[in-house]
Amino acid sequence: MPNLHNFGAGPAKLPEEVYDVLAKELRDFESSGLSLLETSHRSAVFEKFNTQVQDTVRELLEVPSNYKILFLQGGGQGLFAGVPLNLMSRTGTADYVVTGIWSKVAAKEASKYGKVNYVLPEQEVYVGIPDEATWKLDPNASYVHICANDTIHGIEFNFIPDTKGVHLVADMSSNIMTRKFDVSNFGVIYACAQKNMGTAGVTLVIVREDLLGHALPICPSVFDWTLMAKNNSILNTPPVNAIQIMGRILQLYVQQGGLTKMAELMTKKSSMVYSVIDQSNDFYFSTTARKDRSVVNIPFRIGTPVSEELEKKFLQGAEALGMVQLNGHKLVGGIRVSLYNSVTMQDVEVLVIYMKEFYEKHR
Repeated sequence: MPNLHNFGAGPAKLPEEVYDVLAKELRDFESSGLSLLETSHRSAVFEKFNTQVQDTVRELLEVPSNYKILFLQGGGQGLFAGVPLNLMSRTGTADYVVTGIWSKVAAKEASKYGKVNYVLPEQEVYVGIPDEATWKLDPNASYVHICANDTIHGIEFNFIPDTKGVHLVADMSSNIMTRKFDVSNFGVIYACAQKNMGTAGVTLVIVREDLLGHALPICPSVFDWTLMAKNNSILNTPPVNAIQIMGRILQLYVQQGGLTKMAELMTKKSSMVYSVIDQSNDFYFSTTARKDRSVVNIPFRIGTPVSEELEKKFLQGAEALGMVQLNGHKLVGGIRVSLYNSVTMQDVEVLVIYMKEFYEKHR
């Protein structure tokens, strides 16, 4: 079906402009005569490009010079292990702020390597971020971990937590490159690429230099940030194609006005969707506390009480019009609209028109 409007939560839509660049480069990367897929990762060609992509990350996020930028494998879940393997050795304990499924999974993984302190009481339903005054932080923790944006529940941190001097670690897999923030407030930031930076296969790690050199003895070499930093992320063969795609997408962001422009567009897109939800007299209703609503992933339900039949009709009607991957995560159901950077204003306009028409027909 041509002209699909892809609202998938990940792997996410890629920019149309990048497809054209990649098609040209597939057989001949930067006039080298070879595809990057068949070029040695030890070659000058790849080494130069690898450094260029790091420099683009540094430019877009204004990463200070005392941070290393790594391209690792294993995805976000690989880093759920990589974080404690590299950071938990100092005290053997870490704080986890569990505000959704992904931070819960991260905490469970970390418990294999040391003691995990759950900063918040266990929640049956995730709807928002409890007030910081209720957090029970451990001053002895090696780090405090948050998931900056939960894709399943649509809960996003719109503030940087006060961790009382303990290193802050953030999983930004789904909202990195959507706005500017002060990197220096974090000890570590990590993000898989397949939301706003490309395709699955490469995971970005931004780590402050003083946090290197503390990996647990059992840490595999490919997850040891110190080794990877010393080898410029080329300890072993890196996912060259995923890095290539990331590089081209990040270059496009620079050309389009950087993260200031990305944030402006993200705000516009999410406001359009939330406006329809909020004006529907609870026909559509958000499942997230208003103050913590994500601008990236918008889950909602239909009907009061919830009508799974109407939700099924909504999804079927949307797909018939070329709008795909709008179904909510299997753990929560409902509808989910993901608005990553590559989702265009035209995509959102088509969706909003459909949402209004569906409301008028079924309210």
